[in-house]
Amino acid sequence: MNVANHRRLAITWPGESNTPANWIDKVRSRDFLELAVVFTLIMVALWTPNPVRSVAGCVALVLIVLTSLCSGQHTAALGIRLAGLRQSLWVVCVALAGAAIAVVIGWRMHTLHPLLRGLPAWWGFWAYMFWALLQQFILQDFFLLRLLRLLPSKKTAIATAALLFAVVHIPNPLLIVLTLLWGATACVLFLRYRNLYTLGLAHGLLGLCLAIAVPNPIHHQMRVGVGYFRWNAQEKPVHRSQINQIVSTEAWVMAEANSRRRSLHARP
Repeated sequence: MNVANHRRLAITWPGESNTPANWIDKVRSRDFLELAVVFTLIMVALWTPNPVRSVAGCVALVLIVLTSLCSGQHTAALGIRLAGLRQSLWVVCVALAGAAIAVVIGWRMHTLHPLLRGLPAWWGFWAYMFWALLQQFILQDFFLLRLLRLLPSKKTAIATAALLFAVVHIPNPLLIVLTLLWGATACVLFLRYRNLYTLGLAHGLLGLCLAIAVPNPIHHQMRVGVGYFRWNAQEKPVHRSQINQIVSTEAWVMAEANSRRRSLHARP
């Protein structure tokens, strides 16, 4: 095997012989620069209003896709082939079982609700499944593979990737805990099977059951960043003072109608 092929394999399967010699080289590396820029753009997109939010999000997504697909890594290393799909289908089965249990609990507790009000259920389902797959691509192919080349061990890279995944879900307390656990689990499964599709499908199923089975006031319709604070319940409870106001208004309207009716009858 010549030197060029050896270097290509080192890029394809990170964490072997492609790690810089010291931390100074790591900080100056392209991997660290890409991670820093993209993570900063993601945080800007989460915590700023439009149009800055939209611009930062679009730029971050373009950089993630281009740098990942143009990194010279084999498609098998990126997990975008069907290899490992059959071996990892059990992950989808476990997620489907967990989602079914959550839906049954939500049904028994009367907490089930639509995913997105005013939109067809099928549209919300496929939109969220695509978003779940995209999140796995960002977490695994962009963050994890670079962290494997920057950090000294796989465990450290997995823990850091999961932590970053949880950080972008601040300040949603429920999602912070769940994404930390799922982020670490997904990284371990990715390194074992190298398949994004099962992870995306499992992520989508678990996220959907969480969105429809847990009341919106708890997770604020799965929002993070500044959107978490801007969420307002669509069905606000009617207080007693509002009920009294409604009753008095209705009484006034009825009284006004009777008065007008009497005046019309009194005319010559």
